[in-house]
Parts: sequence; C-alpha cells; structure tokens
Amino acid sequence: MIDLYYWTTPNGHKITIFLEETGLEYTIKPVNIGEGQQFDKAFLAISPNNTIPAIVDQRPDDGGKPLSVFESGAILEYLAEKTGQLMPADLRQRWQAIQWLHWQMGGFGPMLGQNHHFRQYAPEKLPYAIERYEKEAERLYGVLDDQLKGRDYIAGDYSIADIATYPWAKLHDRQGVDTADLPNVRRWLDTMAARPAVQRAYEKADRINTGPTVNDKSKSVLFGQGRRK
Repeated sequence: MIDLYYWTTPNGHKITIFLEETGLEYTIKPVNIGEGQQFDKAFLAISPNNTIPAIVDQRPDDGGKPLSVFESGAILEYLAEKTGQLMPADLRQRWQAIQWLHWQMGGFGPMLGQNHHFRQYAPEKLPYAIERYEKEAERLYGVLDDQLKGRDYIAGDYSIADIATYPWAKLHDRQGVDTADLPNVRRWLDTMAARPAVQRAYEKADRINTGPTVNDKSKSVLFGQGRRK
C-alpha cells in the first residue's frame, strides 16, 4: 500500500518505525543519498526538496490516484491520520503530540544535524561552530528531559512525537551529549530501544545499508549542492 523512499538516516528511521508499529503494508524503495540518487528526476517528482524520506500511498483514502508526501513530519501526520494510530484522540493530548512533533522538525533535528556536520564532517574544525551546536544540543536535550519528567513518553501516550525524536536522540554520543545528567531522557531512550517495532526498523536498516553514507566520495554530493539548474 505504501511505497517508502528511504535511506538509513534518522529521518528515514522515523517512517520505518511508524510502519513497523502499525503493521501498515509497505515496500522500501532505497534511495542511496551518498550516490546522489535523490537528484533523479523520478524521485524529484515525489520529493521536490531532493530529500528522503518520501512516500507514495497507492491507495489513498479518497479513492483517487496515488498520493505522494514528502518531509518526515508531514508523512508521520499523514500516516497517523490514515491509520488512526499513534496520534491521541483527545484534543489536548493530540495538540501536545503535534507541538512536540513540530519541535523536533523545527529545532531538535536541524540543530543536531548541524552538530553532526561541524563535529564530524566539516573539512576544517571551527571551534565557534562546534561550540555553538554543542551548546544548542545541550539546551534541547534539557528541554526534552524536562518534558519527560513524570511521563513515559513525550506527549503522555506513545505517539509520533516519540517516533520523530528518537532516531536523533539515539545518536547523543555523536552529538557530544552525556545523558548522565538527563535521567528522564536516558529512561525514555531505553524504553524506546526495547520496543520490538523499533528493533525491527533498525534491523531493516542494517540490511539495506552496510557501509557509512558519508565518506570522502559522497561528501561533495551531500554537502556541495547549490541551486539546481
């Protein structure tokens, strides 16, 4: 039913986790971003921002032609609405989940992505940039730890807010974040990692991509793109 255009990145993992949690039928269409497959014209017709993940719903609820959706947050909202799962029905809890989904999309993910870039991939180590994004990571994890105090999951019940946040938070060591002073985050990470659907999603990733996406050859593809002509 769902064609998932995917690579093994935190944003890609969000969608495989959701699909594994809900049991919705899907087929993975690998898009190797290290080789530049995200710039293929056929893929750009689905994801005009040339990023994964993207989906094509072959049987949308309106009964019309296949429907494509890009951007991981929008995909999670779409699939939650389609399945009626992983989005609270209660008005206030639902908007808690939506707010925290947008927090991840607008801040947690992008800032940690910059953290990864300047700590690991930039051709020269820029102390100002590294400190800037390490401090922002520290701040964002503090916000998350405060939100998880007294809650099993970010918005109370397990939801797309957790699914969006976990693949980025799982990489806290890479971001220079020690969870020793973040007991609620540490507990939540353990809870998420123990979920069978999360484990299945990462097992699929290990079978699809057996090497690092970022290497000397792929850096110009991943980090050297300007405006498409």
